[in-house]
Amino acid sequence: MEAIKDASHLYEVERRTQHAARPGFRIQELQISKTQKVPWHNHNNVQDTFYVLSGQIRIFLQEPKEEVRLAPGETFTVKPRRPHLVINGGDGSASFLVLQGIGEYDFVPLV
Repeated sequence: MEAIKDASHLYEVERRTQHAARPGFRIQELQISKTQKVPWHNHNNVQDTFYVLSGQIRIFLQEPKEEVRLAPGETFTVKPRRPHLVINGGDGSASFLVLQGIGEYDFVPLV
């Protein structure tokens, strides 16, 4: 699929806050319920670094296949072009930061 610059319309979250946006770098905070997810996608140029604030998240990755579980205070980085999906890994809401950069942000949805 084609890369897009803003994927906020592609999936629903409880809360989305942008804390910083500079050329080549941005920080977003997402809060997802136990039924919400960030769908399969990748980024051509930027890596995603996840930092969990509350709750738990699960990150599923491809190339190679992997599952990562994160609790508050834990981080994980997904390199550019690596397909990934993020879901809530607990019973309540989960809040996490996504640091994206360095480079031009894009979101490539995967079918």
